[in-house]
Amino acid sequence: MPTPYFGPNAQTPEQRARVLEQMQQAIPSLRVKANVHAFVRGLYAQYVAGEVSWQQVSQALEHGFGRQRNPA
Repeated sequence: MPTPYFGPNAQTPEQRARVLEQMQQAIPSLRVKANVHAFVRGLYAQYVAGEVSWQQVSQALEHGFGRQRNPA
């Protein structure tokens, strides 16, 4: 359950944009996915707007892209 200290409302949009920028610098594949996929750009925009948490973004990316790389 989100609280004022955790979750999408814990930071301002400017702070979330900075966190996203730092994440993309640390994990270059996050930037590559955003450059290629409109779906990912939309997720990032929702994160910056405070509509979803980073955990929700991460889960959506894992669900949407995690299984496509390693078909068994």
